[in-house]
Amino acid sequence: MSVQEDRDIKSEKSQYYFVLKQLVSREIKRKYARSRLGIVWSVLNPLLSMAVLSMIFSTIFKRSIENYPIYYLSGMIIWQLFSGATTSSMSALVDNRSMLMKVKLSKSTFIISRILTALANYGYTFIAYVLMMIIFKVKPSIYMLLYPIPVFFILLFATGIAYLLATLYVFFADIGYLYSVLLQLWMYMSAIFFPVDGLAPAMRQIIENNPIYICIAFARDCMMYQTIPDVTLWVKMILWGVGSFAAGYLVFKWKENAVMQIM
Repeated sequence: MSVQEDRDIKSEKSQYYFVLKQLVSREIKRKYARSRLGIVWSVLNPLLSMAVLSMIFSTIFKRSIENYPIYYLSGMIIWQLFSGATTSSMSALVDNRSMLMKVKLSKSTFIISRILTALANYGYTFIAYVLMMIIFKVKPSIYMLLYPIPVFFILLFATGIAYLLATLYVFFADIGYLYSVLLQLWMYMSAIFFPVDGLAPAMRQIIENNPIYICIAFARDCMMYQTIPDVTLWVKMILWGVGSFAAGYLVFKWKENAVMQIM
């Protein structure tokens, strides 16, 4: 590789990261443009939800779930990261139709920017999570250092779903309504605010193979129970994450030309 070619590659990479940064910044500003509380709402929202659901369910699950508010938050912030990333990414191509036509830029850039925006919002939510960990006197542990692992794999899984949704949305806009219904069902099947121990064996098996629940269970083991997650969780989480990303990306590249023709 010549020196000039090396410079061209570095220049393209720097331009790509610059555009990605600008897109993420734009999405964050757009989200909080009409909110007086702005980013503060990302911290308050999970806390308010935790307060409401804790009042309702903490008594019901008192015997089976110790420290219910942290149990709930550990699941909810992972769920919000996934749902926020996939929902916003669905319309990434359609929303940026004019830019796609004018600028020579990889179409996946717009999807990745929505994923990174969801990650940035998750960062604000994580502040609330840490505050609650301190308030409820959850002691720091070395196992907490494993926490970025389920976050990474839930993002990897979400990116694969985002590629599929963004592609489908170009051809079939009603997928947005169908996905919102699916998300409601998916949330209840992720055991965010109830334990799986008392469920029927068939239902429990379904939930325990749910990729969202797997990441949530992994996160709870690290942060709440302060133990190394079982090897089964590791294997399932890696397979779901890598499999989803690979399948979504392949479909996205397969339909890339057809997407441009329709747009």
